[in-house]
Amino acid sequence: MPLRDLKYLLAYLLPLSSFAGLYFLGWASAGSLWFGFVLVPLIELFVPASTYNEKEEVYVQKSRNPVFDYLLYLNVFAVYGLLGYFLWTISMRPLTVGELIFSIINIGVLMAISGINVAHELGHRPDAFDLWMSRLLLLPTLYSHFTLEHNYGHHLRVGTPDDPATAGKNQSVYSFFVQSIIQGYAHAWKIGTARRKEKSLPAWRHEIIWYHLAQLVLISGIVLIFGWGVLIPYLAAALISILTLEAVNYIEHYGLVRKKMSSGRYEPMGEEHSWNSNHEIGRIVLFELVRHPDHHFQSTRKYQSLRHLDKSPQLPFGYPMSIAMALIPPIWFSVMNPKIEALEMR
Repeated sequence: MPLRDLKYLLAYLLPLSSFAGLYFLGWASAGSLWFGFVLVPLIELFVPASTYNEKEEVYVQKSRNPVFDYLLYLNVFAVYGLLGYFLWTISMRPLTVGELIFSIINIGVLMAISGINVAHELGHRPDAFDLWMSRLLLLPTLYSHFTLEHNYGHHLRVGTPDDPATAGKNQSVYSFFVQSIIQGYAHAWKIGTARRKEKSLPAWRHEIIWYHLAQLVLISGIVLIFGWGVLIPYLAAALISILTLEAVNYIEHYGLVRKKMSSGRYEPMGEEHSWNSNHEIGRIVLFELVRHPDHHFQSTRKYQSLRHLDKSPQLPFGYPMSIAMALIPPIWFSVMNPKIEALEMR
């Protein structure tokens, strides 16, 4: 494995920062928030984005190298270990209100990036072990239905009004949160029901029922071990992780639509229907999620092989800065709407 590919080890600076926040508390309590949404965007302001692609044979070799997979699996230990440390911290150590709030945000961001983000990568793979690793990473976020809706819904409907995970032009991120969370969950039930009927399985074999049972067992175990006092902080952290994911969904396809053809069907999904980012630090920390157009072009392509596609629209900033801007809609609209209008005029 070339030394340069060990760069993905830097992704573990995020769980390290999360641990530091829980250990030192005080001003450091925010941990992963400081790292992911302050330090990373600051670095990306000064480090130029790279459009470099390696030769396809190199990507093929990389896709067969199991070390890249091990780097993903390690996140399971990071997520569960830090969640346990978070629960122990808030149940055993005296915290100020500020320390508690920032610790919740800290572990919520950690579960979104090292949890849901990595689960997204593994959830697209056909191997049973990878799928189980994906389920383990989604479980503590209480968003286990995500893969079902994402794989069998979003990837088919992206860029259309039928996709709750596609944000429309001039839609605020807060409106999008309600849309994507509620409609995405409802769509997941419909998809799960259709899959169950295709396999002629009884009603109790519905995937989401089992996801909820697993989540109930996890919550019960947390309360049993750490007491009722940790329940609300844990649920709040899970909500933070969900909102962080949905903020990512918001910026990935904001304002990009597939045209309806004379046949009544939508044009095929292309590289122009996802926003791309080539900012190096974000690429590393998010395991190349930011090269999103290529992911939609070939969803089974592993993260280490994702490419820059020339026709893809480019975000002016990396994901962390883009999310921060999206939280202030007037700023987001003023930056992104002209870019959308320029694309529409092509």
